[in-house]
Amino acid sequence: MPVIEAESSIGVRGMDDEAPAYTLDEALACLGFGKFQSLVLAYAGLGWFAEAMELMLLSFVGPTVKSQWGLSSGQESLLSTVVFAGMLVGAYSWGLVSDNCGRRKGFLGIAVLTSGAGLLSTFSPNYESLVIIRCLVGLGLGGSTVLCSWFLEFVPAPHRGKWMVVFSTFWTLGVIFEASLAWLVMQRLSWRWLLAFSSLPSIALLLFYGIVPESPRYLCMKGRINDAHKILQKIALLNQSELPPGMLVPDSTVGQEEKSAPSKYTPLLSSTRKVIVDFKSVFSSFFMLFSSTLIQTTLLLWVLLFGNVFSYYGIILLTSELSSQQSKCGSTILSSENLQNDSLYINVFVTSFAGIACLVSSFSTSF
Repeated sequence: MPVIEAESSIGVRGMDDEAPAYTLDEALACLGFGKFQSLVLAYAGLGWFAEAMELMLLSFVGPTVKSQWGLSSGQESLLSTVVFAGMLVGAYSWGLVSDNCGRRKGFLGIAVLTSGAGLLSTFSPNYESLVIIRCLVGLGLGGSTVLCSWFLEFVPAPHRGKWMVVFSTFWTLGVIFEASLAWLVMQRLSWRWLLAFSSLPSIALLLFYGIVPESPRYLCMKGRINDAHKILQKIALLNQSELPPGMLVPDSTVGQEEKSAPSKYTPLLSSTRKVIVDFKSVFSSFFMLFSSTLIQTTLLLWVLLFGNVFSYYGIILLTSELSSQQSKCGSTILSSENLQNDSLYINVFVTSFAGIACLVSSFSTSF
């Protein structure tokens, strides 16, 4: 009876009835949210902070570059469009990289591309080069969703909702900080300095890359149970908690992935076939969203997300236009005197605090 009670309390999923076992979610539930997850939150939040800054600066750089280089309104808008186009491609691409090569390798590529292109855009000699480099920045920013997923993979399942709200505060802080930075830099230095300073958080991601742990969920998906167990032991040590008794085993979903995971000495032909299988799996998962049982939910979520993103970024990127001192005859040309006016930076800085009200509302319903 004592053995049966012990086994039922942790959920035996092994083949040996006498050997207790636990899954990854059960281990995370026992370990709780502690110092280890706080460090993971800080790193992932820094990436979210960096993306908010890189997107927010579009409100300030576009009008200034337009005036300095004599650009048309279409050319000015293209500076923002290419960033979002790069993000669209990057979100899909970095998702494939992180699923097939690991979260850490994905972070390395994201940090290198975002920080390198962000800093390089500071030295753009002309409009064409600036457009190309900012598109590369957007390609790197598209991987920020991987950081969010990576963080949540360390959080116990019952608490992921509220910690997602906490994670979102880094975006609001990044927006406020960028508005403050633009207020200080644009009138004293130039838009090139703003691009340089705004790339520093992405550079910090690259500097702290060495201490980033791999996701134990990814390791379990690839059948690397021992490596995942080592990560869990580090979490237990730093959180001053204990793992459940027994051994770590994959759940039913992970077990299927484990069977198809390649061994250490998998031939090249087999690896190539596995890549093909992975791509087929990605497309099959995508088309599942349009199945009869999921299509209604899929379309509803897409409409809600489109409305949210369209209104949010629309307001942010139009703030500079709405705040500019345009003549009553309808001229859309911003003079250098208008760009030096404090009203633009004050308006953007004040409207940035609107995110705090949203966070307070989210906190009240999540905690």
